[in-house]
Amino acid sequence: MEKTVDTHKNTSSNQTLHPNQNDCHWYEEIIDDDIKWSFALNSVLHQGTSEYQDIALLDTKRFGKVLVIDGKMQSAERDEFIYHECLIHPALLFHPNPETVFIMGGGEGSAAREILKHKTIEKVVMCDIDQEVVDFCKRFLTINTEAFCDKKLELVIKDAKVELEKREEKFDIIVGDLADPVEGGPCYQLYTKSFYQNIVKPKLSPNGIFVTQAGPAGIFTHKEVFTSIYNTLKQVFKYVKAYTAHVPSFADTWGWVMASDQEFEFEVKEMDRKIEERVKGELLYLDASSFLSASTLNKTISLALEKETEVYSENNAKFIHGQGVAYRHT
Repeated sequence: MEKTVDTHKNTSSNQTLHPNQNDCHWYEEIIDDDIKWSFALNSVLHQGTSEYQDIALLDTKRFGKVLVIDGKMQSAERDEFIYHECLIHPALLFHPNPETVFIMGGGEGSAAREILKHKTIEKVVMCDIDQEVVDFCKRFLTINTEAFCDKKLELVIKDAKVELEKREEKFDIIVGDLADPVEGGPCYQLYTKSFYQNIVKPKLSPNGIFVTQAGPAGIFTHKEVFTSIYNTLKQVFKYVKAYTAHVPSFADTWGWVMASDQEFEFEVKEMDRKIEERVKGELLYLDASSFLSASTLNKTISLALEKETEVYSENNAKFIHGQGVAYRHT
């Protein structure tokens, strides 16, 4: 039986759960100082603070089950396939024969689920820092039960930076399925040039591809972290490709960036052929035409990427609006 907890409680400085005058409970996320995003709830399935993050799992009327970390929407049951198909499949399809993948983060299991659809995959290492996130996602997000039980999946609960650095083997694909960088959050160092250069790149096999979620990429939000992540990867890899898609539950266009020392060659018919040959089951969002559209950026975003000069570093980090647990405890 699903447990509903007190929704009057504020779980973090970035979100509020409260009833309106009709006794319908609502989730409210502060996107920025001058904008909020809210939607109606059926119940709160889980609410608490782990060692690393504020966590909430909400059952919403519009988007189904929703995972919220440090006050930021991470994934919604109804449209998470858009985010995860965009994060995973382009990199695996551009690689000639992806067999091994390392996921940084990915605690809900959706990234692993999409990777395991590829017939060539032999091993997936999913490394998430937060046992509590993984445990309640296993319990409530039943769509990923099969992925969590797959023998090809190796689940590691540890800091992804530490785990990746100590690994002796190399990977065909490394995925950054991380929470957005917020002050006091556990993830911002995994967006830095030193991390990409000293840890990620040396752990990629020949033809290896790194792909990361890169935050909001809308007309008004792309300068938060998207353009600096793109520019940072350009300092480390020969070829970098940015692409975006609208994710309704995020109330914004979202961005991803792929990077490799091998060129990303793209032909519509070839990508569709690879999807048909390599992927088990039917993708709900991504095909060659939609990827072509996603990687064709509007003038504002294209110019911003071209002109960006900031490089993401420990001493020059950019953050999404909000604060993590560590920030609020200082």
